Amino acid sequence: MSKRKSAKYKLDRRMGENIWGRPKSSVNRRSYGPGQHGQRRKGKLSDFGIQLRAKQKLKGYYGDVTEKQFKRTYQEASKMKGDTGQNLIGLLEQRLDMVVYRAKFAPTIFAARQIVSHGHIRVNGVKCNIASRRVKIGDVVSLGDKAKEMALVIEAQALPEREIPDYVSPEGNDKITFVRVPTLDEVPYPVKMEPNLVVEFYSR
Repeated sequence: MSKRKSAKYKLDRRMGENIWGRPKSSVNRRSYGPGQHGQRRKGKLSDFGIQLRAKQKLKGYYGDVTEKQFKRTYQEASKMKGDTGQNLIGLLEQRLDMVVYRAKFAPTIFAARQIVSHGHIRVNGVKCNIASRRVKIGDVVSLGDKAKEMALVIEAQALPEREIPDYVSPEGNDKITFVRVPTLDEVPYPVKMEPNLVVEFYSR
């Protein structure tokens, strides 16, 4: 399991954007980068730099998955029919931790990964602790009995800044059905994501 050890909001500041749309993000107060040199005027990014930043932003948004995992997902997307960028987004949105996050069972993608790994999530009634598991169309994802009473889950369900997207169909507060694989324009990103630049990065 990938675990982000450094401060999560540093990623926001490095990108210069509030990539998770959270009110606590330090970008809301300081738009410059982290560290003692963060306020220096930035030079113009090269094409490679723009592509790298797009990849780091997308990878970071999905809980900072490992480079190995992310590249493997891209390679799988490139072998599928249709647009590779759209396929990549679809595969990332099918991760179990992301479906748990979209269902508002957790306040952050990192918390979603944690409650999955701790065995609090059921897929079609069976406990699953693998955050990267691919959820299929029609799968029912639900909270375990203990999770229903967790403060973390109650907090997430009350968050005003996020809504459950159409491709995740809720059944009460503790169960959802994954209805379909979303397209890029259906995914509720707080900031603009550019999977086409990620494709260009890996296609070099």
